[in-house]
Amino acid sequence: MADISVIFKLAAIGIVITVVCQVLKKSDRDDIATVVSIVGLVIVLTVAVTMIGDLFAVIKDIFGVS
Repeated sequence: MADISVIFKLAAIGIVITVVCQVLKKSDRDDIATVVSIVGLVIVLTVAVTMIGDLFAVIKDIFGVS
């Protein structure tokens, strides 16, 4: 079973990215805010893809697929 702390870490990353983007947009730095949101998305997707890869490895082990 997956550790629930990963969900909290992803939520924290989302909250931090949202706050940073809002601050940057209020200070008329929309271009930097866009870059920050894309970087946040890449970080979260990297974590998610890693977790999905681990899930497939476990499934392969369970069913004995080489």
